[in-house]
Amino acid sequence: MRTRDESKEKAIHDEALKLIVTQGFDGLSMHKLAKAAGVSPATIYIYYKDREDLIKQMAAKEIDNLLEASLKNFDPQISFSEGLKIQWKNRSRYFMEHPLQMKFMEQIRYSPYHKEPSLEKSSFVKIMSEFIKKAIANRELKPLPLEVYWSLAFAPLYKLVEFHVNKKGMNGRKYQLTDEDLEAALSSVLQGLKPE
Repeated sequence: MRTRDESKEKAIHDEALKLIVTQGFDGLSMHKLAKAAGVSPATIYIYYKDREDLIKQMAAKEIDNLLEASLKNFDPQISFSEGLKIQWKNRSRYFMEHPLQMKFMEQIRYSPYHKEPSLEKSSFVKIMSEFIKKAIANRELKPLPLEVYWSLAFAPLYKLVEFHVNKKGMNGRKYQLTDEDLEAALSSVLQGLKPE
């Protein structure tokens, strides 16, 4: 049995990420991936059972990376406004530093591969549930269905980051996300999430 080579495994992961982002899931073949990563097709099968396993493992890894980054310096006991601000800063920093991963996760979210495999084993759900329950109990956050809360709390951030990563705002004008824009959007979001 051949041993795992971390540099080859990383090359396979990185090239698969690029292929999926630029050519979609249909553009990913093991032969094309092997050529792009500079390995033989047989080498890919040391790390992944098949194409489906490769995509599922990539999705799990990228979700884990995002969740870990989003919890940096986060404490569920802090105020809702401070906690959401930390989440926004962590997530925007992560996606601006990893634009390919952002685009890959967008593609995963709207595909049959989206099952959020790492959420079950992650402490992320527990930490965020504690944070949200505390904010509702302290009347910092109005009770909302999870999907409504998530859409209001994070969709504006993701759209701003998307404008930044694409370097295009509305009507194709140049756009760069600033701290001022981030603060203005966050302030409006917090206002909309407050109990009346």
